[in-house]
Amino acid sequence: MQNKNRKKERIYAFIDSQNLNLGVRSQGWVLDFARFRTYLKDKYKAQKSYLFIGMVPSNEGLYKYLQESGYILIFKPTLEINSKDRLIKGNVDAELVLHSMIEYPNYDKAVIVSGDGDFHCLIKYLDSKDKMMKLIVPNKNGFSYLLRKFRKYIIYVNSFRKKVENKEDKKRGNNLRTKP
Repeated sequence: MQNKNRKKERIYAFIDSQNLNLGVRSQGWVLDFARFRTYLKDKYKAQKSYLFIGMVPSNEGLYKYLQESGYILIFKPTLEINSKDRLIKGNVDAELVLHSMIEYPNYDKAVIVSGDGDFHCLIKYLDSKDKMMKLIVPNKNGFSYLLRKFRKYIIYVNSFRKKVENKEDKKRGNNLRTKP
């Protein structure tokens, strides 16, 4: 039974947008980011959800939609990797780790959304400080082996797919791939 005098925990979510988006798309479905934000708020009581995303000037409509959905966007400058295919790269790993540490005094528990092993050190640290709540992995078969030791925190996006899937228009402003 929860102590009524206990201070309400402050929960923040830190989301690797490209890892999330590409992870669910690799399984043949599209995430509704507005529904996902609501899920984080309802299920985990996440007061703030930071979404780390590459900045592509032609994606202003997408950014507006995400902000209206309740996300705090943290932008990463992007690089054009291959001019033939116009592949744009915006690796947000450092920004996610940095902002989770900047915000560290402001939250009690963190929800990390990514299957990227680059976050191993962050998750290990949050675990050691009893600040880790959940690790939401976008693709059950495609996440880093380095994260497997944190199984007690792992939940797979597919386990709540029906609550967050974009069933209406698979092409609506939810394409977070940083390719114009």
